[in-house]
Amino acid sequence: MWNAEDMDAPAVMARLAATIDAHNWDELPSLLHEDFVCRYVHTGEVFDGPAWVRLNAGYPGFEHLVLEDCVGTDNRAAGRSLVTGRSGQQLQHFEVATFITLRNGLIAEMTEVWADVDEVAPAGTRPG
Repeated sequence: MWNAEDMDAPAVMARLAATIDAHNWDELPSLLHEDFVCRYVHTGEVFDGPAWVRLNAGYPGFEHLVLEDCVGTDNRAAGRSLVTGRSGQQLQHFEVATFITLRNGLIAEMTEVWADVDEVAPAGTRPG
């Protein structure tokens, strides 16, 4: 068993990503504070801990989450992850920015912003 009080926010973010990538839904609640709340900026949805765990565990077609970058302090971290999943036979790619705040070593607040990287930018908006 890990001791949450001994980990800074970037370490907790890395553990969160590894837990989700492994589809270890039984361990996921152990990373969340009892007052956990998650906000999805892009949709306006707000989840408590049990609802957020159910959403992740039941998300259709989810395959992997890879934490590609993470910065932070003792109690706050920001991370960027690549998420892949399938819709039928088609592989989908998403980028997600995740911001966490810890309380007593557990994630008390989370904000996520998701983007579908398979979308094509409108003509004339790409650099170069």
